[in-house]
Amino acid sequence: MADDVMVIFTAKSVETCLEVGGSQSWVLNRANAKHYKYAILCRNAHTNWGDGKEPHGTAFMIGHISDVVPSTETAGRWLVKFDEYARLDIPDFWQGWRNPVRYTTFEELSFSLNDISFEPMPEVIEEPNKTEFTSMETPDRLTIADAKKALAATFGVKPEAVEIIIHG
Repeated sequence: MADDVMVIFTAKSVETCLEVGGSQSWVLNRANAKHYKYAILCRNAHTNWGDGKEPHGTAFMIGHISDVVPSTETAGRWLVKFDEYARLDIPDFWQGWRNPVRYTTFEELSFSLNDISFEPMPEVIEEPNKTEFTSMETPDRLTIADAKKALAATFGVKPEAVEIIIHG
């Protein structure tokens, strides 16, 4: 699997990726994604919320994947963390694949790491996961729905996947 690579179609910039430590808010299978060593990021310029400047479909960054963790931005989604990265400028790299996360190989992409010079990722200033609970204080009344939302955010799953059993 040393040749395995994810190609991610994103509207976010290199600077945003450096701030959060990778590329985030992805719906993916964490167990599968953790087996991949690299991710190539390609520009999605057809959004009104992105901050990237490259032309649509351009591969602009490659990262060495260090982990896949719950997103700090969107509950139930994932952050693909990098420990090192390199900037790219490869026009028309994105081939219009059906999903924004593509699992493939360097061979299939005709891509080589030979001329890539990686840099270490900058230190990420950690911010707590954004949930409705902003302090560690327990509210006077905690609903099952609120508890499910908070646990779902903590474990990176949808609230519907959380089951709570109360024995009394």
